Amino acid sequence: MSQPQPHATDAAHGAPGSRRPAGAGPATAPAPGGGYRLEPPAPSEPSTIGRATGALVFAGVLMLVNGLLAVLQGISAIAEDDVYGRLGDYVFKINLTAWGWILLALGVVVAAVGYGILKGAWWARITGIFLACLSLVAHFLFLPYTPVWSVIMVGIDFFVILALALAPDDSGGAVAPV
Repeated sequence: MSQPQPHATDAAHGAPGSRRPAGAGPATAPAPGGGYRLEPPAPSEPSTIGRATGALVFAGVLMLVNGLLAVLQGISAIAEDDVYGRLGDYVFKINLTAWGWILLALGVVVAAVGYGILKGAWWARITGIFLACLSLVAHFLFLPYTPVWSVIMVGIDFFVILALALAPDDSGGAVAPV
């Protein structure tokens, strides 16, 4: 009596009698020129590159918006010293015009690094983490002038740091066309 021949899909799934063990990676199919080629992953499984791209786009866009808003906040603090009212006495006392220049300069640099992240620049991720930390501290120190806004910006800076730090380094070039 002859034994039944294993079906082609049995070999792909590691069925008994196949040379391929179960769970050995994606199934292979014969390529037109001979040999085998890997089949793409199932659409339900997000790839590492897709997650990296999403995290980097998230961080880049947040940094662009954060930089633009810091520029506008700095301009308003430079233009009028009475735009912001200080809440009570605070340990870190800095002139509001000085805060305006600090926020303006920080905003321009943060927006430029956010653009660099979206372009896939190698230097932009580490610089972005550093600038998000600096922005987080600056908004903490600006707390007596705009308490709610400063807390929101500290949270945004935290998510930028998280996204930049956890995104894998194998994104392979530009993140998004800009």
